[in-house]
Amino acid sequence: MTTTAPPRTGAALSLRGLRRSFGSAVALDGLDLDVAPGELLALLGPSGCGKTTALRVLAGFERLDSGEVLLDGKDIARVPANRRDTGMVFQSYSLFPHLTAADNVAFGMKMRKVGAAERRSRAGELLDLVGLPSYGDRFPHQLSGGQQQRVALARALALEPRLLLLDEPLSALDAKVRVQLREEIRRLQLDLGITTVFVTHDQEEALSMADRVAVMRGGSLEQCAAPAELYDRPATPFVASFVGTMNRVPGRMDGDAHADVLGVRVPVDGARAGTTEFLVRPEALEVTAGGDALVTGSAFHGASTRLRVRLADGAEVQADLPSHAAAAFGTGAAVTVRPYARPVLAAGEDA
Repeated sequence: MTTTAPPRTGAALSLRGLRRSFGSAVALDGLDLDVAPGELLALLGPSGCGKTTALRVLAGFERLDSGEVLLDGKDIARVPANRRDTGMVFQSYSLFPHLTAADNVAFGMKMRKVGAAERRSRAGELLDLVGLPSYGDRFPHQLSGGQQQRVALARALALEPRLLLLDEPLSALDAKVRVQLREEIRRLQLDLGITTVFVTHDQEEALSMADRVAVMRGGSLEQCAAPAELYDRPATPFVASFVGTMNRVPGRMDGDAHADVLGVRVPVDGARAGTTEFLVRPEALEVTAGGDALVTGSAFHGASTRLRVRLADGAEVQADLPSHAAAAFGTGAAVTVRPYARPVLAAGEDA
């Protein structure tokens, strides 16, 4: 049985040439980005790459030096935060400790002079939507971290914003709750069709939740693509190394678009004459018994096991195998490591 996603009704968002500096530090360096109506876009990158500054610009908490923030074609870059049709969920929940969950959800409606009966009804609907139908009379200190974040999400949705902004909302939660809540956020986002920008430093979170992931570096965009494309066909060595795990494997160019890597001729992306190192994912390496490489350790990950292998030239690589296959290779085992015949990426200095 197949299901069809609901039509997307959210706002279209376009960022044009966003620039923001703090003294000599450049936080945004001409950022250009488009977000489709109803899309969930994750901003991913290392600390200091500009992703949080970009989100604060969207919320109206940070001014721009130059650039445009277009929401359905209208530039809101100079519109005050309280007049933007956006909702924001913070990492720290930011609930009012003296208000109940229902009153926290209703707070924005109260500021907009919505009647008490309508506020109560809407707050109840939203708490039900986020899975807290009987928690309306509880105060924040009576709620778990995951429950507080659900209340914060309901509060952000209360005014039916055209744009939802999520600032690392799951990073303060434990692993099990984090996985559960990210699934619930994605379900709600799809059900409501709301355009969403999500900042995270967690690659797994970005890849599992987002329609597309925008990888940032130094205030600008390195690549924006669907998760599978980003992982399988990274545009730059930086993206390849930042998203997931990459091995630097020695080799030599064999023609314009192929290389000899560990004895296997493979196609190469980003090839240049003289390249001697290539980037290969752990799951793209085959390990067989016998040879001049040595297993130096392993890490069990349930269905898969990651082997650490020292090649004959001393280079260290990691290879992911099904756990039942990896069981044959204990520490000290002599093995041969070869890449499968898949495209690899030429390594760069920034990888």
